[in-house]
Amino acid sequence: MFEKLALYLQYPFVRYALIVGILIALCSSLFGVTLVLKRYSFIGDGLSHVAFGAMAIAAVLNLTNEMLLVLPLTIISAILLLRSGRKAKIQGDAAIAMISVAALAFGYLLMNLFSASPNLSGDVCTTLFGSTSILTLSRRDVWLCAGLSLAVIVIFILFYNKIFAVTFDEDFSLAAGVNANHYNLLIAVVIAVIIVLAMNLVGSLLISALVIFPALSAMRLFHHFKKVTICSAVLSVVCALLGILISILAGTPVGSTIVAVDVVVFGICYVVGAVTGGFH
Repeated sequence: MFEKLALYLQYPFVRYALIVGILIALCSSLFGVTLVLKRYSFIGDGLSHVAFGAMAIAAVLNLTNEMLLVLPLTIISAILLLRSGRKAKIQGDAAIAMISVAALAFGYLLMNLFSASPNLSGDVCTTLFGSTSILTLSRRDVWLCAGLSLAVIVIFILFYNKIFAVTFDEDFSLAAGVNANHYNLLIAVVIAVIIVLAMNLVGSLLISALVIFPALSAMRLFHHFKKVTICSAVLSVVCALLGILISILAGTPVGSTIVAVDVVVFGICYVVGAVTGGFH
């Protein structure tokens, strides 16, 4: 098995997949904890559907760089969802459902009406579940992903204290002079970037799992925000690495394999947390 793995690692596309997978998993886990604690988990799912619809439009327009259209539309949708979500929970949930379902439906409709691809079902499956797209990355894609991932990590480190304050108590943050609205907006934009990046890894339907499962697993083990964040990052990177390696060796879909590993790790963490009561 190790000889086979060493043979595969000689190919650039395999190394690219590992690099991008680890970077995306790390970024997703950092802000995943915040999303779970702020009850914004479904925003990731809604934005992933928006990104799918934007990719369909980009494909119809024959854009050579889909990111030029997908990223701005996803960021705009993130801002709209955030603003609607602050008014009332029901309105926020309704907005997420409307935008996600509409984007998914129109995206698939456009791909059916205007697609020139002879394998439409394969294209849709790859976009939704990330079947092989992570293994077809170019050097430019890797550098773009690395740059955006680095920006996400730097933003999280620089604004860690503010993100922590906004995550747990917005009213206290406002009283302490922190502009919670600005930092909520920052979180929404960063999450939109992560969603767009993660589509190549796990596909639009499985992105929420990549964001949520490591955070939930870490919360089973620790009860301190910083420890949960660090543990979530470690678990996410390990799961992504194992998932990609298993998919390469076993020939299984990359996205589904990563999520399956995340689910298994969550089960293990749940049992360990139930037995030990968590670590402090």
